[in-house]
Amino acid sequence: MESLEKEFREGNYWGLWSGIDLHSCNPEFVRSEEKVKEFVRLLCDRMNVKRFGETVVIDFGEDPRVSGFSMTQLIETSLISGHFVNQTNNIFLDVFSCSFYSPLEVVEFAKDFFEARDYKLNYKIRR
Repeated sequence: MESLEKEFREGNYWGLWSGIDLHSCNPEFVRSEEKVKEFVRLLCDRMNVKRFGETVVIDFGEDPRVSGFSMTQLIETSLISGHFVNQTNNIFLDVFSCSFYSPLEVVEFAKDFFEARDYKLNYKIRR
């Protein structure tokens, strides 16, 4: 990840995006609005980004395949969003920031926080 940070800083890029898929998370956490909000607060602190407004968490979806919470959190440098699927206990997070952060640190924190069995991480520097 050191080479990613070096490339980001030297390349004068617009931002960094991470797509994180967490599998088989703790079902109580997936269904807890309070836990979702706690996660966002702690994640923003770890990333050293300022939250802009409150975390929005909405429970919706008639189709059991996709029903669960959706979350958005504006940050001064962009946005954190996620969807929490009740049927599978999977979580799909997107993190975009114009300031550098470590995608690996974010995914490891999310995995530990939600007690996920495993994860898939994709990330891309945005131009």
